[in-house]
Amino acid sequence: MSHRTSESWAREPDASAEPPSVDVLIPTCDRPAELAVTLAGLAAQRDPSFRVVISDQSREQPAWQHPAPAAMIRVLQAQGREVVVLRHVPRLGLAEHRHFLLEQARTRHCLFLDDDIWLEPGALQRMDKALLELGCGFVGMAPQGLSYLTDRRPQEVVTFERWDGAVTPERVRPESPGFERWPLHNAANLSHLSADLELQPGEWVPYRVAWLGGCALYNRQALEDTGGFRFWDLLPPEHAGEDVVAQWRVMEKFGGAGILPSGAVHLESPTTVTDRRVEAYKVVLREDAGTAKP
Repeated sequence: MSHRTSESWAREPDASAEPPSVDVLIPTCDRPAELAVTLAGLAAQRDPSFRVVISDQSREQPAWQHPAPAAMIRVLQAQGREVVVLRHVPRLGLAEHRHFLLEQARTRHCLFLDDDIWLEPGALQRMDKALLELGCGFVGMAPQGLSYLTDRRPQEVVTFERWDGAVTPERVRPESPGFERWPLHNAANLSHLSADLELQPGEWVPYRVAWLGGCALYNRQALEDTGGFRFWDLLPPEHAGEDVVAQWRVMEKFGGAGILPSGAVHLESPTTVTDRRVEAYKVVLREDAGTAKP
């Protein structure tokens, strides 16, 4: 076990404690209630050892100063987890915020976790194990909206394809067949697929994705080697889809996979990304095409 349980919370920190092997990177803005739930999910994770970095862009009081997130930060710290809280303003866009967070990472693996995602116990360990065994650039759990558990959408899961054997590099673009996998992550589709596959506790299955938002665990070196989010300065502050660009680049060189079952639950709060007129991949791919050598 990589963390201290309640009988040890008040003891002096153990200098021989296992160093973190995963950085959990959480961008947040004006969502103290959701952030508290996200942190509570992390507090329920046992292994691997991890560090939490929270970067806040709230318009007024930082979210971590509200009682509920503050309490969950204290729980994590009592467990022996390092929690770093940062104020990152002015707001220059989602890609720039993720770029800033990636600059704070120092472990082999880094989990980009949105501030409205609850992880079931064991989810982090399952993703970390999958990333190590598959040896690819990233794995992830697409967040599930549990209000849709009775809403089956068979037409949206026809593109499901599990990875058999090694996860290999793959190029995905809007005109490629892989792009048509995007509906897989709607509603509670992955929960229905997991049930249909009759997955047992502890069992996991990698599958092919178009991209995967909200909860993605990267091999940090792979993400940095493909540019990370350094393309942020090509974009206006109001944009969406920055994770699509980063993941397509990682997938093309190192491969990437989704993991079933998904233990990530979307809180289904209203989105804070209300202006989606600029899709990051359209701008960045156009720039790439314009600078490519003939």
